[in-house]
Amino acid sequence: MDVGSEWRTSTNEATGADPCLVGGAENPLLNGSDFTTHIRRGRGTAAFDEFGNAKYTSRKTVASGDGVLMNASEKISQIADRLALPKTVVDRANNLVKVMLQDGKKLKGRSTDAMNAILSACLCIASRQEGVPQTFKEVSAVSKSTKKEIVHAFKLVQGTLDISVEAITTGDVMSRFCSLLGLSNTVRDAATAVAKAAEDLEIVTGRSPSAVAAAAIYMVSQVSEFKRSPEEISKVAGVSDVTVRQVYKLMYSRAGELFPKDFVFFTPIDMLPVA
Repeated sequence: MDVGSEWRTSTNEATGADPCLVGGAENPLLNGSDFTTHIRRGRGTAAFDEFGNAKYTSRKTVASGDGVLMNASEKISQIADRLALPKTVVDRANNLVKVMLQDGKKLKGRSTDAMNAILSACLCIASRQEGVPQTFKEVSAVSKSTKKEIVHAFKLVQGTLDISVEAITTGDVMSRFCSLLGLSNTVRDAATAVAKAAEDLEIVTGRSPSAVAAAAIYMVSQVSEFKRSPEEISKVAGVSDVTVRQVYKLMYSRAGELFPKDFVFFTPIDMLPVA
């Protein structure tokens, strides 16, 4: 079955007139096939009354349930665009929202802010399922919801849909942070190893993956030729420069145990800044 756009025209195609779209491509987000109709403005004298007013205006009817889904999809796409997320994440998030909406009791009476948080939470879950995890803080920064609201909604979606996702690790965010900072693959790999070693040695227990990754990048950059300040790193990591320095201090005294054995130091390790 062809689920592409259906085109019809009542005029001779040889005239070069554009055909009128009356059936859009099937939208998997909507409930069933999309039978909505879009009527375009008419052409020629028959399309206007004696006063020159158009008899027919462009309009489109959409089922109310589908309208809610389309509005939610538009908001998810806007957030995803700001985070440069691929379409696969958007599609998965849309499907999560669709299932949530089917369970009306869970969403009945919720405010606009609560609904926005649920959309952001669905995007967080979808990003993890698609292997491009985004932190709550990253999503909050480009949406209308606070981190606290998204966390609450995240738990609601997980409970409602009975799904579980892996927690974000330092390795999940390291490549993105280093790329945004213009750092080399060598620095990225070393920072990943430093962060993991700090976690294995329980030096940074209780610290967020973003904060640990940021501190590891700061440490490695200071002994490489690509030095970056806590202020620069904090902007891409979504944590304060104070936090970067605090976590770095925890790692500083045991820096010699954190670096890979084959790492080539551009600046000697004993030249690392104290903070």
